[in-house]
Amino acid sequence: MKIIINLIGVGAGNNGGSHTLIQSANTLHELGEEVVIIDSGQCKYTWDKIKVPYLHVSDVNDINGDVIIATGTGSINSINKSKIKNKYHWIRGFETWNLPEDKLINILKKSPTKKIVNSICLQKKLKKYKIHSEIIRPGHNFEDFYPLNIRQNNKRVVLGGLFNQGSKRSKKRTEWIYNCFNILKKKYDLDLWLFGTDGIPLFEYTTFMRNPSIQDKNFLYNNVDIWMSPSELEGLHIPPAEAMLTECSAVGNNSEMSGTEDYLIDHETGLVSENNFESFMSNIEILIIHKIVRKDLGQSARKMILSLGNRKENMKKMIEYLKEKK
Repeated sequence: MKIIINLIGVGAGNNGGSHTLIQSANTLHELGEEVVIIDSGQCKYTWDKIKVPYLHVSDVNDINGDVIIATGTGSINSINKSKIKNKYHWIRGFETWNLPEDKLINILKKSPTKKIVNSICLQKKLKKYKIHSEIIRPGHNFEDFYPLNIRQNNKRVVLGGLFNQGSKRSKKRTEWIYNCFNILKKKYDLDLWLFGTDGIPLFEYTTFMRNPSIQDKNFLYNNVDIWMSPSELEGLHIPPAEAMLTECSAVGNNSEMSGTEDYLIDHETGLVSENNFESFMSNIEILIIHKIVRKDLGQSARKMILSLGNRKENMKKMIEYLKEKK
């Protein structure tokens, strides 16, 4: 089966969304499928090797295949024009940062693509508008994130989070992370470890890694005691799950699009706050105080992420789905 992954109008850069797509394409290729990525611009992704052809095309119909997959709202217009009959849209985020919700839903409804989503919250969101979708998660490379058994040596409780900046990233609510740290450090001995891809924090922190390697990111996760996930506009939120693979405890929130509903279960695999800052900080404080709870939740957290399957297992599901629907 020849699978065309359509990045026309979307592109690829050094960010989590592009990383997921590249890793998925590589895995589909390793599983024996012919995969080609098409783009109208130049590839700006450099985090790791792209193992499939990445072609610059001026027209979506410059290439043929068995199936074509849209990867974002920017690629919907071109996929609608594609001569390839079997059209899919792998929706990995609810892109209200690009379009108002009503316009986004209208575009999704008009497109003839079969909808694939990567999370429970996205499926629920589309179901509200009577749009059917199939959940296929990207999976993780379990060999990348694993316990190093160094967390127990921490002299202070280490809080961790993802650093983002700019208006487009406002729904990540980075301010919740540094506000929790600023307030709670007055009562407890705390450190704050962060990583991110854009900019450098201008507020107080202990450690910041910009564009860390997989090895460095695993080291960071293993040093963190409590991963903070305040984001409210995700598909499947990847960093908390990666942290949880290292047996790090995590605190999320119950916003509609938190992106953690697939794996973060309150008092089973982590803590889930109400969708307000006070509740979020209160849950952070619970884990600061109770080391045994942190440890127990961390161990359950890793088991949960492992149960969702690795990248190969999930891409096998993708292949089965694409072949079923041809």
